[in-house]
Amino acid sequence: MAAGEAARADFARHWQEQFPGEPAPRMELGSVRAMERELERCRRHLRRLQRALAEERFKVGYLEAALARRGGPGRGPLPAALPGCGGGAAPPPSPRSISCSSAQGGAAGPAGAQGAGSGPCTARGPGAERSRPGAGLAPCLRRCRARSRRRRRSQAAPQPRRERPGRRGLGGRSWVRLEHRGSHNGSFHPALVAGVQRVSSCAICWLSQAPCCVPQGERDAGKGLEMRKLVLSGFLASEEIYINQLEALLLPMKPLKATATTSQPVLTLQQIETIFYKIQDIYEIHKEFYDSLCPKVQQWDSNVTMGHLFQKLVRTFPRSCSTWKRRRPQVAADTFSLPSALLYKPIDRVTRSTLVLHDLLKHTPADHPDYPLLQDALRISQNFLSSINEDIDPRRTAVTTPKGETRQLVKDGFLVELSEGSRKLRHVFLFTDVLLCAKLKKTAVGKHQQYDCKWYVPLADLVFPSPEESEHCPQVHVIPDHELEDMKMKISAIKSEVQKEKANKGQSRAIERLKKKMFENEFWLLLNSPAIPFRIHNRNGKSYLFLLSSDYERSEWREAIQRLQKKGEFGAFVLSSVELQVLTGSCFKLRTVHNIPVTSNKDDDESPGLYGFLHVIVHSAKGFKQSANLYCTLEVDSFGYFVSKAKTRVFRDTTEPQWNEEFEIELEGSQSLRILCYEKCYDKTKLNKDNNEIVDKIMGKGQIQLDPQAVQTKNWHMDVIEMNGIKVEFSMKFTSRDMSLKRTPSKKQTGVFGVKISIVTKRERSKVPYIVRQCIEEVEKRGIEEVGIYRISGVATDIQALKAVFDANNKDILVMLSDMDINAIAGTLKLYFRELPEPLLTDRLYPAFMEGIALSDPAAKENCMMHLLRSLPDPNLITFLFLLEHLKRVAEKEPINKMSLHNLATVFGPTLLRPSEGESKAHLTLASDIWSHDVMAQVQVLLYYLQHPPISFTELKRNTLYFSTDV
Repeated sequence: MAAGEAARADFARHWQEQFPGEPAPRMELGSVRAMERELERCRRHLRRLQRALAEERFKVGYLEAALARRGGPGRGPLPAALPGCGGGAAPPPSPRSISCSSAQGGAAGPAGAQGAGSGPCTARGPGAERSRPGAGLAPCLRRCRARSRRRRRSQAAPQPRRERPGRRGLGGRSWVRLEHRGSHNGSFHPALVAGVQRVSSCAICWLSQAPCCVPQGERDAGKGLEMRKLVLSGFLASEEIYINQLEALLLPMKPLKATATTSQPVLTLQQIETIFYKIQDIYEIHKEFYDSLCPKVQQWDSNVTMGHLFQKLVRTFPRSCSTWKRRRPQVAADTFSLPSALLYKPIDRVTRSTLVLHDLLKHTPADHPDYPLLQDALRISQNFLSSINEDIDPRRTAVTTPKGETRQLVKDGFLVELSEGSRKLRHVFLFTDVLLCAKLKKTAVGKHQQYDCKWYVPLADLVFPSPEESEHCPQVHVIPDHELEDMKMKISAIKSEVQKEKANKGQSRAIERLKKKMFENEFWLLLNSPAIPFRIHNRNGKSYLFLLSSDYERSEWREAIQRLQKKGEFGAFVLSSVELQVLTGSCFKLRTVHNIPVTSNKDDDESPGLYGFLHVIVHSAKGFKQSANLYCTLEVDSFGYFVSKAKTRVFRDTTEPQWNEEFEIELEGSQSLRILCYEKCYDKTKLNKDNNEIVDKIMGKGQIQLDPQAVQTKNWHMDVIEMNGIKVEFSMKFTSRDMSLKRTPSKKQTGVFGVKISIVTKRERSKVPYIVRQCIEEVEKRGIEEVGIYRISGVATDIQALKAVFDANNKDILVMLSDMDINAIAGTLKLYFRELPEPLLTDRLYPAFMEGIALSDPAAKENCMMHLLRSLPDPNLITFLFLLEHLKRVAEKEPINKMSLHNLATVFGPTLLRPSEGESKAHLTLASDIWSHDVMAQVQVLLYYLQHPPISFTELKRNTLYFSTDV
């Protein structure tokens, strides 16, 4: 019963996405057998509708053509038949399922299913009739179809049945079973459904190749070739539907052409050519492609190549579709009820083919003979799409002004504006000649939403002030970092509650209440997080300031505006109230970004993102035209906005930098990775007055999606990202938080990493390990003012080199430290504490620390937390106090290094307190979520001691009677 309800809910959600506002029909989906019955019933209904639609379209075309020739209704007898049908000629083709050629060479085409010389209207014998004047053609056509169906059924081979696979619950879903019902009865060909038994969830998910539908076993590299078959099966199914749609377009074309040469044509030949431009050519191209590819899928072989078929298909795109976008049918809507979506299908099909090629390449090994063929086909397809986009018809994204001019929407998105000293979320629209800033009006339930224009600037009047010319930023209330972190913890807790309610099938009202609360918290975070200034200026004197979270986003807006300003030849203007009303009114319809970028706006089936650590190696870059000082930064998304996580060293005076630096980036539900390439500016006169930072020039930027299937492997995944002619080569792999923070004792007790701190200090005859003292000394010497010290990842290879030197107690440690990047030294210190076999604050005391920090009474908390410190072993306590004082000195430089006490507690809290593997199972419930209650409690423990007045080891030991002995 529960499985049936879950399946119906899943179907209803997909239905609402496809048909908003329409109630989902009731379907029985509780078992495999019930789904099969529903599938068969839907197929029968679809076939009836297809036949009825074809018949009605033919009758409409026939009657309109006949009436046009006779000058109107009631003027003389109807013509006997349309030219081309009587006398044994074949009528226009009817929509039907396309069958592929069998291995034995069976015919497949409009006439392939019929015997030779047995075309419609040529049958003889009882019941056979010729077309007579006044008889009409539709009954004759129906009889021909009926005879054709009977002939196909009599010639069809026996229908093999597949065994019903056993039920297998997967989140309330049942396995899907599709049977071979014959080649010509409207169902998919058996080749299209081979292997579907391995795919769970609904047919919609299978056809869209959703990652959730692929069983775990097929995610392995060895099963990638099987995924090729599934991708092709889904594409063939959609290709079959597309060919049917092309046949539906061809149906009214022939009677119209027949009447075009008469004295009173319905449409002229030129109009028919405009409406049905190259439909016949496109139909033949796709039919040939389908008939060639289908046998390859039917007789599947892992070594089969089909790249040459895709190459042939995509090479025909310019010939068949290049002028389609310029010959949109203007008269079709007035003449026929042709769906507009069908008229745009040829262009849409190019996009679908490109996506399929992407998927095929993803699951094709690089050494497969098909790989270079698919690559070439993808290149051709992408080049054609680029040419389409450059000259795209603006009607879909344009608004016509009252003066008859066309204004096209180029870009839109949500930005935070600093207005009257406070932050406001705005929806900004960039048109071809104007930038408009708007906000969504508050409207009553059921009313159509509209935007309210806050201001606009014609692009002719818009300028970007240089950083040194920029005015000082108005005073803004900056939210402390610890408040932002606390809000993230609240959002994470609400997410957990929502998941629990769904798992326990709680009331929808309670879930909606939690989602509303989560949206409010995420909206607050989205509004208060951005800090990067983006200022635009009106020549008339007024300036506007936006705050962005990413330099990538700022660069995108700046480049889009400057591109339009270079291309456009427009002057300054002032919009009248009517023009402004029309422009603002069009924003709701034209917008491309519909929802505020918060996770509570996402659908339940959307990816929650990745939690853990992404290891990225930035190898090299090429494509620079002249030598420069170059470096890269890495950004990932978190809670709806992007955060800078890593930065390579500056490679000086080169056109081909070779960084080969590895970074470990912490992910917080991230779905995208951005790479930005900068030219370093050393001119201190070019300061940004908004934030007193030197502005480096962005040379290129790019973004990739973090596909869980691609990155969650033990092997490195190499890729290249292209940005403005520059290519950056990088590798990445993902590690879950549990795997990354395992505390595994070292097998060699002669080193320092993975060895108990008491053993190391005893061997060294010191109170604090040598590695801790040297790293802290080096950071305080030359890194205490480094922006993001301890937060920015160091180069992993440098960290591993330092680790090896410290483990070997090499004499060249001090020389190596002085030459090493400071972030690598900071990373080595963090790695030492992370790899301790037990945390610095010990496994034994971990539960007590968690209980102590939760106490509300300040005196009781003070008593407990100090007692816990003196309960630590002396080497642990002395090292902890030594580190504590260092972190406080780092925080004193917060105006320069941007590292507050809370930032440092966030970095070091889990490192110093997270239990070893055996203990963590008892205490960590949401280890994958870095904003879980346990992790945030670890941060709060360290923050408590960082905010505490200086703690002396001797004073702590002397005041033993002051503290309670009960924890």
